[in-house]
Amino acid sequence: MVAPPLPLDPSDAFQSAGTAPGVEAPAMEKRDPARARLLAEAERIFAEKGYAKASTREICAAAGLNTAAIHYHFGDKEGLYRETLLAPMRQMTEGFAGIDDAGLTLREALTRVLRGFIGSADGASAQHMRLHLRGMVEPNPLYAATVAEHVVPHHAALVRLLARHIGVADTGDDVHRLAFALVAMAHDYCMSREFMQILAPNLLRGPEPMSNALARIVDWGMAIVAHESARHAAALPADPPTVPYPDEA
Repeated sequence: MVAPPLPLDPSDAFQSAGTAPGVEAPAMEKRDPARARLLAEAERIFAEKGYAKASTREICAAAGLNTAAIHYHFGDKEGLYRETLLAPMRQMTEGFAGIDDAGLTLREALTRVLRGFIGSADGASAQHMRLHLRGMVEPNPLYAATVAEHVVPHHAALVRLLARHIGVADTGDDVHRLAFALVAMAHDYCMSREFMQILAPNLLRGPEPMSNALARIVDWGMAIVAHESARHAAALPADPPTVPYPDEA
């Protein structure tokens, strides 16, 4: 598919190319700077003010675009908000496919999962997390529906993976708690990064701070899963005593 040319004036966003069928949003953002600016400013303003208080006029003005830009690229405010949520979700979950595959070792699977949550060393991951934190503290139906569609399946896969390695057939509350605990260790590097820098200024400096953190968190995850597996095995009842048949008594 040949991409239509960009407009001579990027502010006339309603003339620029929208998301073509079969073209991934990140590819479109590289090709369409107006769309990318609109998403970046929308993410910032939604994160600062929340969905309800964010103004589409303010978003367009911040991006330097015509007020028709949102309608052209995303349909409406809901479509724009959904896309700002999905962009970081895509980055986070792109490596999650098949994490509960029996062919993966536990270490390989945990590395795939936790790498997505730990984020990168730049500021982009922190900005994404501010947006999602706003959705958590000020819930709205759009946020809940987007998470249900795009995050719940990955959480379910992680729970199945953990249950298999613990040795339980039932993915009950304990397994869900374990999944949340493992994710939280990595998530904190995005959600609490500014707080970390106050408490331990050198923690995120130096070469590959996120890779180093990921390696340690995966080690801790392996140890926790091993502990849960041993705890479950210890809780299993011993082999029941042999009960003789009546004619053997």
